[in-house]
Amino acid sequence: MRLIISFAALFLSVIFLQLSSGGVGPLDALSGFELGFSKQEIGLLGSSHFLGFFIGCWWAPRLMGSIGHSRAFAAFTALGAMGLISHTLIEDPMFWAAFRIATGLCVAGCYTVVEAWLNDKVTNENRGRAMGTFRIVDMGASLGAQLIIAVLPPAWYVSYNLLALLCCASILPLTLTKASQPQTPDAPRLRPKLAWACSPLAVAGVIVAALSSASFRMVGPIYGQEVGLEIGQIAFFLASFVAGGALAQYPMGWLADKYDRRWVLIWLSAAAVVSCGTTMAASNTGTLGVMLAAGFFGFTSFPIFSVSAAHANDFATGDQRVELSAALMFFYALGAIAAPWVASALIEFYGAPALFAFVAIGHLALIVFGLTRMYARPTLAERTPYRYSPRTSLSMGRYLGRNRSDKRK
Repeated sequence: MRLIISFAALFLSVIFLQLSSGGVGPLDALSGFELGFSKQEIGLLGSSHFLGFFIGCWWAPRLMGSIGHSRAFAAFTALGAMGLISHTLIEDPMFWAAFRIATGLCVAGCYTVVEAWLNDKVTNENRGRAMGTFRIVDMGASLGAQLIIAVLPPAWYVSYNLLALLCCASILPLTLTKASQPQTPDAPRLRPKLAWACSPLAVAGVIVAALSSASFRMVGPIYGQEVGLEIGQIAFFLASFVAGGALAQYPMGWLADKYDRRWVLIWLSAAAVVSCGTTMAASNTGTLGVMLAAGFFGFTSFPIFSVSAAHANDFATGDQRVELSAALMFFYALGAIAAPWVASALIEFYGAPALFAFVAIGHLALIVFGLTRMYARPTLAERTPYRYSPRTSLSMGRYLGRNRSDKRK
């Protein structure tokens, strides 16, 4: 309880931010559907968000170092609110896509500030509990963001204004806190080759994780509309994916620590292929069947990023782990930028099942690549502990890197 109180401002800001930013993706998809945007145009909105996220990951640490944590957080939140309110001005997909870059910048920038602040304040004694609390807060708010779509009518200015208000509300806890601002760490260098040198399989894994998550969260509402779900049902459809991913963290972490992580990735991808087929088959089984299939898909695909990151960290030294995290985020962002547009284009030409066929092909490729990597080098006897890795900012890589190094001593 003392820990929760000490980080109350950070966690409350995360809740407001996640409710706002997590809700705009599905709301945009449903609004675009109602306004007559093409499926490719709707997919472009999701890709634009991740383009902004990609830019924000590298700009945020530098801006935070120049003007401080609180001012940087306020600046990024202002960008997010502007991006949300702009949706009510012009009903044009290209205009919306340009301002979705601003919402992506907001997410990357705000999480960079929050996680850098968290990283500076934790100690070796409370780091595990702080990480667990942050994970619960982040995932709980993400789940709520999907459910909030059930009460926000699409293509309505009030819906976007409410999300903008939530975004603005995230400024208050962090900027009004009396806690002293932490020292700003140096921004990590971008070294994509480091991730490939540590583990080519981990690079492939995070790209496939981006393909799965970004496609589903940004284009999933289109799939829901195509299979006959109503707006409230689509909200639960998306929430089922997040809930399944949350439930998977402990058992998948246990397996990743007990067995060869390459086999865990291979079997997770095999299960993800099965879950993709199950989801397509469940489209005619009624609402409950569709929800359960989405949860199964989240359970099998969501942990792939964290398992991949753990596998890459097994081959990294302590002083490489922050830059390794940055490199993995680089590859994740690249995959997330491309995935929504490609998935929406496939749905446009081949129908709703093409979404999960696209994801299944990605996981099949990961299975084949994983099997080839099994013969490239032996597994390590001493491994870093599995950690849930939020795909939010580079600052979390610094936090997790310290945690892994402590555990190996």
